[in-house]
Amino acid sequence: MTKADIVDVISSSTGLTKVETEAVVNGFMETVIDAMKRGETIELRGFGSFKVVKRAQRVARNPKTNEEVIVPEQYVPVLKMSKDFKEEVNEAMMEEEEN
Repeated sequence: MTKADIVDVISSSTGLTKVETEAVVNGFMETVIDAMKRGETIELRGFGSFKVVKRAQRVARNPKTNEEVIVPEQYVPVLKMSKDFKEEVNEAMMEEEEN
């Protein structure tokens, strides 16, 4: 599913135009990105939590040359899905498997 697909689904279920819906979706994404740039955590109950995690420096290996490479420490965005979200997806997938 792409952003355009999400806009279509939300637009048809809310009665908003696609242009209005796209503005809302883009605004949501920009808000999340801006908050994470400031190191803030975003919690959406029943969905998940966005946060920034610091990854330590580590040694990796170039598979082509087998040479060791140092990967510097870095900050990465992480999305941890809520327990309810995981359970709903699991139940839906299990039901689909049975059919």
